[in-house]
Amino acid sequence: MYGDLQEHLEVFVFKKIMFLMLKYTCAILVFCLFISCKQEPKEKEIIETVDFTMAHDYYLQNVTRAVKEIDSLMSFKPNDTASKSLFKNLRLSFKKAEPYISYLKPNVGHRINGPALPIYAEDTGKILLPYGLQKIEESIFEGEEEKFYKEELRITKGLLANLQKYMQKRPLNPQRFFMATHEQLLRIVSHGISGFDTPVSHYGINESAVSLQSLKEVYTLSIQAIIYNKNSKLDADFIKAIDNAVAYINDNPDFDSFDRYTFIRDYFNPITRNWVQIRIESGLWDGVDNKVFNYDAPTFFESNTFNTNYFLPVVNKNPSEKQIALGEKLFTDKNLSFNKGMACVTCHDPNKGYADGLKTNLDNNGKPLDRNSPTLINAIYQKAFFWDGRSSTLDDQISAVFSNDKEFDSNVHKFSTEILKDSSYIEIFEEVYGRVPTKNVEIIRAISAYVATLNGFNSKFDKNIRAEEDTYTQEEKEGLNLFMGKALCATCHFMPLTNGTVPPFFNDSEKEVIGVPKTLKNKELDSDSGFYSVYKEPLHKGMFKTPTVRNVELTGPYMHNGAYNTLEQVVDFYNKGGGAGLGFDLEHQTLPFDELSLTEKEQKALVAFMKTLSDTSIVSY
Repeated sequence: MYGDLQEHLEVFVFKKIMFLMLKYTCAILVFCLFISCKQEPKEKEIIETVDFTMAHDYYLQNVTRAVKEIDSLMSFKPNDTASKSLFKNLRLSFKKAEPYISYLKPNVGHRINGPALPIYAEDTGKILLPYGLQKIEESIFEGEEEKFYKEELRITKGLLANLQKYMQKRPLNPQRFFMATHEQLLRIVSHGISGFDTPVSHYGINESAVSLQSLKEVYTLSIQAIIYNKNSKLDADFIKAIDNAVAYINDNPDFDSFDRYTFIRDYFNPITRNWVQIRIESGLWDGVDNKVFNYDAPTFFESNTFNTNYFLPVVNKNPSEKQIALGEKLFTDKNLSFNKGMACVTCHDPNKGYADGLKTNLDNNGKPLDRNSPTLINAIYQKAFFWDGRSSTLDDQISAVFSNDKEFDSNVHKFSTEILKDSSYIEIFEEVYGRVPTKNVEIIRAISAYVATLNGFNSKFDKNIRAEEDTYTQEEKEGLNLFMGKALCATCHFMPLTNGTVPPFFNDSEKEVIGVPKTLKNKELDSDSGFYSVYKEPLHKGMFKTPTVRNVELTGPYMHNGAYNTLEQVVDFYNKGGGAGLGFDLEHQTLPFDELSLTEKEQKALVAFMKTLSDTSIVSY
């Protein structure tokens, strides 16, 4: 124990010495700037004295420690008492290193800490068995044959060791530092406190405190001195905000009872607000506008948190206002369809949350289509379109509607000349494209540009979580806490978008097998095979994209087939354990629970919260 205390004391003294050295170095530089007359150094020259070596070493030391801790785990069987303690330490070391290693290698970082589910390799057609920390957690806490467990450890160690070597050659710099930190802050909200990171052990609450404490550490080891000298109040406010958030977590460590509403609103958001100001005050990095985030947005719950342009296809980025206006006009034009009976608005009514209120819409012959019409609000923030996720971009999805013989039945590469009966189109096309198009491709791009503007982040939830108003009821707060906690909704419907596009990189939209019944009677599994039709892989049978929960109050009936009429029926379905809980034979169901055991009161609270996600402010019809 004495050795541990001595080590902690030495580390503490070292950090303080380094902080004082950095502090007074910056002070001397600022003094020299003030008194110099002949060669007045620019602020940039002062900023370049900031050294990120110690922060880089902090990340490197922790990934190195994680590799050693996997070695320690290999000495024990998964059911040994020591395994849980060693695993907890392993996860803490990983979380301390996660910001930088996952920034450098996003796919590998997510694989190490991703869901314990098999993955279909599209390039080879092979099924990759699950591995990584969540699979190791499952093996330790729920049991696994030792030979498979050792293989999981071996593969995960290999990935971490490769990241360790890769990091050694990639020094930390301002852009990497600020981007990695931004991503890690979102992970706390979307993965840490929601249970996604640790669905079995629920260590995520404690780990969120460690992530915040680690941010404080790397801040101290890198840019604190320059912020202190420029704006000592901002420095003090930031440190205090982190300390308050960590203390709140430590005082409320229970996963089920943790008050996520209070934590995000009163403790976490002040940290992100301060962090944005620290980046700006430092002058080290101005941010970029070609990534998923708006780095100037003060929280993750703003109307401009996400860079919509990032999600548009490359061929359709930076649409002009005139192109968007053209898309809005085309959205309601039935002349785009072969029989002039359908327009986009037919299935996506602005007054019904850009859905249609029907179980399934009708085709161009008046017969029921196969699936329910999803909302278009926030639809751009996905990497998979249609219920089965078969299209990778919004443009592709709209093109498929044009070519579908049950919908528009129009040739994508042939211009819909019927719309020119409205002579105003000629002038608009010439303004937008410099000519009247010869293909429907330009029409599709204009509609896509318009749909990308249908974004709503000013719901009652957003205004309350941003502390702009204080109108949430106790039931609604309880519902949010259930959504992000005991009910595990947010492990698939990630905050803050509440869809299946995986934070913090948003490069993939998850698809799930949940076992939706054919009707609300819950007697028979629906026959729609979903994503299975794309690759004919049994793993994908009944697999559908995870949709957004925002505006869900307005967009019933629910599920891909419109099986449920009310949110209460949907919650009841999940509470029973999905299709497997209803007795259906589902080998590959992906829900992270068997049943939820929610009380009637809790189910009502969950519905009350979901209704606060409605935002009709964008409706213009």
